[in-house]
Amino acid sequence: MDLAQLRSDLAAASRILVDQHVFDAAGHVSARHPGDPNRFLMSRSLAPESVTADDIIELSVNGESLDPRGRAPFIERFLHSSVYARRPDVMAIAHGHSPAVVPFGLTGTPLRAMYHNAAFLAAGVPVFDIRDRFGATDIVISSPERGAAMAEALGDKAVLLLRAHGFLAVGPTLPAAVFRAIFTEINARVQLQASTLGGPIAALDEEEGRLADAVNLATVGRSWDLWMKRVTP
Repeated sequence: MDLAQLRSDLAAASRILVDQHVFDAAGHVSARHPGDPNRFLMSRSLAPESVTADDIIELSVNGESLDPRGRAPFIERFLHSSVYARRPDVMAIAHGHSPAVVPFGLTGTPLRAMYHNAAFLAAGVPVFDIRDRFGATDIVISSPERGAAMAEALGDKAVLLLRAHGFLAVGPTLPAAVFRAIFTEINARVQLQASTLGGPIAALDEEEGRLADAVNLATVGRSWDLWMKRVTP
């Protein structure tokens, strides 16, 4: 994929995540540079619904803006840069503050895979509590040190919850990361609904999740095409 297409797709991804109620006035999505694994692309600091291809900037895996041209990067760029530095398999990242997801980072109830579209959650969803490493903070992943600690907590998983903050979803492609962000939000709502019915919840186990996630990754283009049509004039 060339850079022009990736910039266009990143802008569309930002608007898709607004359309699907994962982002509001905040939230950001990024993708690793297709020609240089030590760089990534994400929007300048801007409400996600307003992002266009011209707002996409390049950054290093150290979080340094490489072509700012007066465009201020997100404070939380280190959330992205630290994951790219630690996880060579990750090609895209989405971070949002979905109200349905936030409670699972505040309580002892783990977020589990309720159905096949959320199969990526069956491997486990860790929670990063910034207090454990940094004490009382403003919660924001605003430094390389905070980003590195967060990336360590993510480990090899697809989703990480950030206590009192939100979540991030990673993927091997941009459509996959967007898919995972959307179905993390939906799955949280389904889990809450299921919990009100009483009794044990027959969530996907890890092997079911592995098998179902392979199918989802192979067919994610269908969802991506639909979502693109919703946000493309």
